[in-house]
Amino acid sequence: MLKLKKMIHLIIFNLTLLYLFVVSDAVTVKPVMVGESVTLVIQRNGDIEWKFGDRNILIAQISGYKIALHDDALGGSFKGRLILAPTGSLTINNTRITDSGNYEAIYTRTSNLLDTFKLTVHAPLPIPVISTYFSPCPNTSSESRCVLLCSVVNVSAVSLSWYKGNRVLSSISASDLSISLSLPLEVETQDKNTYSCVVSNPLSNQTTHLDIDKLCNTCSDGLCRTAVILLALSAVLVIALVAVLVYEFRSRCLQKKKSVQEEAKHTYSSLNFAK
Repeated sequence: MLKLKKMIHLIIFNLTLLYLFVVSDAVTVKPVMVGESVTLVIQRNGDIEWKFGDRNILIAQISGYKIALHDDALGGSFKGRLILAPTGSLTINNTRITDSGNYEAIYTRTSNLLDTFKLTVHAPLPIPVISTYFSPCPNTSSESRCVLLCSVVNVSAVSLSWYKGNRVLSSISASDLSISLSLPLEVETQDKNTYSCVVSNPLSNQTTHLDIDKLCNTCSDGLCRTAVILLALSAVLVIALVAVLVYEFRSRCLQKKKSVQEEAKHTYSSLNFAK
């Protein structure tokens, strides 16, 4: 019985050591909006270091009972925004886009990794803009195909999607870098279905609904301007050509009339001279 108790105590002790000192491979993802506060929660007593980013910059630590904040690191980007609890949990106030990245909690006595957090700080989402890429001109084209573009600018870590009702038709995603996204959609000009374009991240989304009648039953602005310019140029050329032809015709008529008159005059003079 005594041996069994010792074995149980030994197993519990070993499990406790494993819980305290094992290296954690799991990554906890923490999305947050710009300006909000976030707490990276761990429950560890003892000496702990918090390191940030690919270069493992030390930003906070507990040594014995002493808490130290190294918020002057990285040019002071964390200055006045870090709080380290005695339990080891790290709070970041007034978050910024530049706070995005990996945060590692390390038990300094053994150099074991206790936990890793991937923090993603999201800016407010823009409203998607739907524009006409191609639309047939009324009374000039038998085509009923309309091509549209949904666009967002200066976004990161988002998805841009076209929906038909509640069903996703197509989608494209942005990386952590700030870029612009555009996603095309082809519809029929007489289509009566409901379409919408949605930009989303793990925290929020923005939606723009498609008005087919407004965007697809008229020439796109570029095509209309081109058509008007070509029509005006054609009209000017036709008028100029007609004017040239009329002028040429009148000139030839006048020249012919003048030649006839001169010939008649010459004949008349010759007859008078003969007499």
